[in-house]
Amino acid sequence: SSKIRDLEVQSADGVAVLEDCIDFSVAKTIQKTEEKLKKGGLPDCLDEDIFSHVGNEEAQIRFLKAKLRVVQEEMDNVVCEYRKKDDENKNLKSRLKDTEEENTRLQRTISVQHSQMEKYKILSQEANKKSEGLQQEVIALEKVLQ
Repeated sequence: SSKIRDLEVQSADGVAVLEDCIDFSVAKTIQKTEEKLKKGGLPDCLDEDIFSHVGNEEAQIRFLKAKLRVVQEEMDNVVCEYRKKDDENKNLKSRLKDTEEENTRLQRTISVQHSQMEKYKILSQEANKKSEGLQQEVIALEKVLQ
């Protein structure tokens, strides 16, 4: 068992195809494992159950190398998915930043327009007062002319 653990660390170069193992089939092992899962039980150590099908240490090493390659492929897939999600996240952060900048720009525009509106409101009130004053003058002058 300790020899096998030490051999797991070796590189996966020259990985043997599982067909080299005399009485071993991945499909059979997966099927048996799925059946045990459906029944609600798995052995305490799945690797030992798998190794019971593999005869000698050389076959176990080939199996572990093949298993390592599968795990590396799965890890590569996960890394690829992570990179895609990371790129998407960066894209969304960039869009969020652009949106926040646009929001800030629009808030400034609203503030300027509000100030201008207040200014024109005051000018309008002053013009109305001036107009009323002029109307009063017109009325007074009409009375003088009559």
